[in-house]
Amino acid sequence: MEHCTFNLPDVQASKPSIAINLTRVGVTNVKKLVEIKRKDKRPIVLISTFDVFVDLPSDRKGANLSRNFEAVDEVLEKILSMPVYEIEQLCSDIAHNLLGRHEYANQAEVRMTSEYMIRRASPATGIKCQEVVNIFAEASAIRGQGNDDYFDVKKLIGAEVVGMTACPCAQEIMRDKAANELSELGVDKDTIIKFLEKVPMATHNQRGRGIISIKVAHDFDVSLESIISIIDHSMSSSVYEVLKRSDEKVVVETAHMNPKFVEDCVRTMADNVVKEFPNLPDNAVITIKQTNEESIHRHNAYAERVALMGDLRSEINHS
Repeated sequence: MEHCTFNLPDVQASKPSIAINLTRVGVTNVKKLVEIKRKDKRPIVLISTFDVFVDLPSDRKGANLSRNFEAVDEVLEKILSMPVYEIEQLCSDIAHNLLGRHEYANQAEVRMTSEYMIRRASPATGIKCQEVVNIFAEASAIRGQGNDDYFDVKKLIGAEVVGMTACPCAQEIMRDKAANELSELGVDKDTIIKFLEKVPMATHNQRGRGIISIKVAHDFDVSLESIISIIDHSMSSSVYEVLKRSDEKVVVETAHMNPKFVEDCVRTMADNVVKEFPNLPDNAVITIKQTNEESIHRHNAYAERVALMGDLRSEINHS
């Protein structure tokens, strides 16, 4: 008895009825467990979400999307035998792998987001607690012109940290009121000045969300921990999951002794990026964002700066 052999058609490779290039074709919201190694520390296990894309030429009806899953899985399997220390390098490896699998594509992109737990101690009592930081990484790989074995890879690493800000404007109003009230009570000017220097005045607060991302060539490494620390220390105060009353006093006092507008937060982050990363190349792309969720308004305050590292370095060094 003869067996019939059917050659299944490759529908994706057929020509589309409307022949135009597509910038991105791929899959989103792919959940994977990722283990990141750390030197002299226990590995970090992240539940991560990936978006994976390639471009599609005009002569192809569709992309072979199963290859995207294969690329992610293959790279993650390699982690088991070869340690990966940076999530942006992981994305870079996946993007490189994608172009190897999609021979018709010229560009591949990978995005990864995850929640990262950091340990903190409350400022007065030292109570241990955990805080959630949103981290993200991206990578893009572009096939070299005339050289299919050369890929130009760029990678990005970033974080979003929640903190607290205190409004300088309302505080100055309350400071002026306190000075006038004390003066009417007969307190001399020098005593008023000393009092106001020691006891910060009331103001309204915001929950601040700071974001920094740094985009570099594949052969540069950027410390994620440094990015998180810069954001955290650029607002009026850090926030904590667990606080006793003595801790609350320190947090509130710290924030009100360090009032900041949303613009101040971005400028502080920019200054600290330049100080913390002196070896970053001038063509590194720095993106800094701050959103302050207002407590006395329905709207939020927002500020942003996007710049090349060289331009940012030049502005700050000459300011």
